[in-house]
Amino acid sequence: MAADLDVVNLFIIAGGTLAIPILAFLASFLLWPSALIKVYYWYWRRTLGLQVRYADCGGYRFCYSYRGKPGTRPSILMLHGFSAHKDTWLTVVKYLPKHLHIVCVDMPGHEGTTRTNTEDYSIQGQVKRIHQFVESVRLNRKPFHLVGNSMGGNIAGVYAACFPSEICSMTLICPDGIRHPCETKFDNHLQDLEHSNYTLNIPLIPTTTEEMEDMFRLCSHVRFKIPQQVRPTLEIKASGISLSMHLQQILQGLVDVRQPHNTFFQEVFMEIVGEKSRYALQEHLHLITAPLQVIWGKQDQVVDVSGATVIAEVLPGCRVDLLENCGHSVVMERPCRTAKLILEFIIMQQDARGGTKKSS
Repeated sequence: MAADLDVVNLFIIAGGTLAIPILAFLASFLLWPSALIKVYYWYWRRTLGLQVRYADCGGYRFCYSYRGKPGTRPSILMLHGFSAHKDTWLTVVKYLPKHLHIVCVDMPGHEGTTRTNTEDYSIQGQVKRIHQFVESVRLNRKPFHLVGNSMGGNIAGVYAACFPSEICSMTLICPDGIRHPCETKFDNHLQDLEHSNYTLNIPLIPTTTEEMEDMFRLCSHVRFKIPQQVRPTLEIKASGISLSMHLQQILQGLVDVRQPHNTFFQEVFMEIVGEKSRYALQEHLHLITAPLQVIWGKQDQVVDVSGATVIAEVLPGCRVDLLENCGHSVVMERPCRTAKLILEFIIMQQDARGGTKKSS
């Protein structure tokens, strides 16, 4: 009997010990879903073998993640879009070979990169900062492949125009900065914003779960779904506790993560839609000499797919890949296809350069 009581006491003590972290987890999930969002990104960086590093440049600090080392294939630098971060690329990196040298940087003022009140967040200003980053990590020791998405595509195009010797090839995904002939749903929102003198809410800066859902509908043609990695139910059988992460909690977590940065996002938004930056990519297209690939979702409601035709008219040698049933969030909606297209283009361009060298 005494032994049985000891065993019971042991289970009570063990149960009480386990209850503390379990309850702490439940509280953090229910009260601070944003914490779980951050854990999610940390987990998938670790799973995919990405390491986070910082590069200091005269008092300015860049945060970036990387995987692999420079090798026979060119290094790949990935520039994310407005109000996003380096982890935006995780879905694409997942489908790229692990031996490739990949660098994903937080754009100026975003996530872990320095944010100042005096920074120039225009497209040209961000190009200068990214060049500073490239030099600090010595990525330009040999030409690299540059990838840019949305705002990052605008910046990538201007970068290639300003520093042509550093780029061996590049991929622009639904790039901003083009006078596309067809209007989109977002263009209509932008006109309403301009007429209201920017007193209306900006669709790309949600402040509630409802606005977050609206942004997903605007940016994604595919209906927003809970990521496969988050969907499974958490089961702790020893304590009989079961927990599912619901869509509403994910949306609230995303709102909470972004909320402290909304004033900054508004500042950047005003810069990139301003006269100096709005059509920066188109104004620099004629200066781009690197082989160019354009990937665009046919159902893009933010930056119309007709922009691909505009680019092809100025740079007739560029490769254009249009994706069916895909909106503006190409890297989220078609990550496997995007990774495959980028890799195919890099290999094709490298083989072409090799053939040119042999023939000469």
